[in-house]
Amino acid sequence: MYLERSEKTELIEGLNKVFSSVNLVVVTRPTGLTVAETTELRRQMRAVGAGYRVTKNTLAKRALAGTAFEGLADMFVGPTAIAYSQDPVAAAKAAVEFSEKNQKLVIVGAAFERQVLDAARVAALAKLPSLDQLRGQLVGLIQAPASRIARVIQAPAGQLARVINAYATKEAA
Repeated sequence: MYLERSEKTELIEGLNKVFSSVNLVVVTRPTGLTVAETTELRRQMRAVGAGYRVTKNTLAKRALAGTAFEGLADMFVGPTAIAYSQDPVAAAKAAVEFSEKNQKLVIVGAAFERQVLDAARVAALAKLPSLDQLRGQLVGLIQAPASRIARVIQAPAGQLARVINAYATKEAA
């Protein structure tokens, strides 16, 4: 596929904006994925707030220049696509889950905060809870003491109400 110089420049600038605005980039090899499978993968990525894009290696390498993901340049060999997300776990989790179901998608590696990760470390990263899950757990931990205090305070009043109800039931019988 031949691209005009202006089209190449636009693609490089677009990829550079992606690389500059995300925290995680996962490099994949989508050998043999059908259009329907790729569409499904993109849908799953969007559902978790991530993106998925097939790349042209030479343009992707140029777009990596000056970003935190420059270390990924060696991974852009053969057919490649990238998954990316602001959440440090979302793209990895979605890519690994899809690749477990469909062996046509191979995880090559990733980069997170200037650190290049191999496929095994990407799989380990995917097992971590997402940022939203961690926030939920933190809110639960913060709310737990307050709800326990409320139950303790309400317990004597509940016991008193049961005792009064028992006397009232006894007198009625």
